[in-house]
Amino acid sequence: MLDLTASSADITRTICDIPSVSGDEGHLADLIEEAMRAYPHLDVLRDGDTIIARTTQGRAQRVVIAGHIDTVPINRNVPTRDVVIDGEDVIWGRGTVDMKAGVAVQLKLAAELVAPRVDITWIWYDHEEVDAELNALTRLARTRPELFAGDFAILGEPSGAEVEGGCNGHMRAIVRTRGVRSHSARSWVGENAIHKAAPILERLSVYEARQVPVEGLVYREGLNAVRIRGGIAGNVIPDVCEVEVNYRFAPNRSVAEAEAHVREVFEGYEVEVIDKAAGARPGLDDPLAQEFVAAVGATPRPKYGWTDVARFSALGVPAVNYGPGDPHLAHHDEESVPVAQIEDVERGLRAWLS
Repeated sequence: MLDLTASSADITRTICDIPSVSGDEGHLADLIEEAMRAYPHLDVLRDGDTIIARTTQGRAQRVVIAGHIDTVPINRNVPTRDVVIDGEDVIWGRGTVDMKAGVAVQLKLAAELVAPRVDITWIWYDHEEVDAELNALTRLARTRPELFAGDFAILGEPSGAEVEGGCNGHMRAIVRTRGVRSHSARSWVGENAIHKAAPILERLSVYEARQVPVEGLVYREGLNAVRIRGGIAGNVIPDVCEVEVNYRFAPNRSVAEAEAHVREVFEGYEVEVIDKAAGARPGLDDPLAQEFVAAVGATPRPKYGWTDVARFSALGVPAVNYGPGDPHLAHHDEESVPVAQIEDVERGLRAWLS
């Protein structure tokens, strides 16, 4: 079993050393379910590899606190190590930042907060690091929407132990060129689709991304090529080339507006949107959000990446990101989280919820 009487830092080490790359979360989900069922103050249910634990004390307000248990692929960065960086004790390894340190804090508090001041729905879910359609919260929003009910939500995504409001939306699209296949010894017979993609890259290289103020926070956008595919053999002129682009857009733009913008940038080309998710406005004008920010002593910042706060925002539940770890190190092969930030987040949440 997971030992939830251990420190949040020790729980972080334990769950980071249990591989749970997207699609392989089952073992960690088993351990979380087993641990949660040992606490009689929690009603526990499982849906796939998602574990939900709820208090039902009839409080006037309910808060949803969630974290994903999957990580991006491991790259020689498990097991974890304790190291000192710039004089600070840190835990190094895959998942320490995104976002098992946040999950560890949530697990410990779920076990120990027997009579919180608000009712709490704790959610630990799978498949966050892959396409939005595979995300467990996508499934639950369709099949168990009542689990999202709450007055406020907190995602334990890395935020440097500060509060990050809302999030950017994201979109992935394929910009495609077509040519005519031929033998490379007779290239004049064909049309090279890869060569035709050069203007796409030129448009991206001169693209000026916006910085957009939304409800007092400034969100940075970005439009970038992330993958290029083309060609079938070393002696064949390619007839198709695909440039995959990733667009991060401020939460004042809808998904439809974001798609229109991408199609405008690549006017004249075949564009296929393959993944999309709306952003979330900060929601910091909500009284419960303001109370939370004041209680943890934070100065809110924007969340540049997409997180599942967007799902709660779409359901009318104001949500913020609050977790240990530098978001710049998310998915980095040198992921590491300061022990002090794990302790700060635990202390902040405990004080507000107790």
